[in-house]
Amino acid sequence: MFSVFRPAIVLLLAFTLLTGVAYPLAVTALAHTLFAWQAGGSVLAVRGEAVGSEWIGQYFTAPGYFWGRPSATSPRPYDALASGGSNLGPSNPAELDAVRAEIRALRDADPADADKPVPVDLVTASGSGLDPDISLAAAQYQLARVARARGMPERRVRRLLAREAHHPWLGLFGEPRVNVLELNLALDGMRPRRVP
Repeated sequence: MFSVFRPAIVLLLAFTLLTGVAYPLAVTALAHTLFAWQAGGSVLAVRGEAVGSEWIGQYFTAPGYFWGRPSATSPRPYDALASGGSNLGPSNPAELDAVRAEIRALRDADPADADKPVPVDLVTASGSGLDPDISLAAAQYQLARVARARGMPERRVRRLLAREAHHPWLGLFGEPRVNVLELNLALDGMRPRRVP
């Protein structure tokens, strides 16, 4: 009886070791060799201290900082361990209430611009709930508030925004955007370094 099952058992063990141990170890080693910074979490540091990841949003609420997209993670915003969308559709009353609350918070933070239309990415969460970027329109919507709160001329904040903006790759792929953490660090006069 054992001789009948022996080839199946040997193949099961061999493929378990090959695809469950050897392959993941090889891919991990290759990633850490070729893409050390990305495989290490894309960590940004200022003066040797980690301040965040380029690929995970952070929660900013002070008027002198640009705010990112709302986070769908719970109970804490931008919790990478709870990544995922809210799964609420556009006609869901809970989603509509959340969007209205975000619009109200933005307008309360800057009553002078209460009549401007709010860019959609400032009031809706991304699919992961961790999006670190906002559109240039979302950044420009907040520009006057940030400049006033910091006592800076708007043109200086606009120059920082232009410097930190990311444009479509080859002019075709992707959307113009800005990383909120990098932009806010630039506002504070800090240039983050990549930590491998």
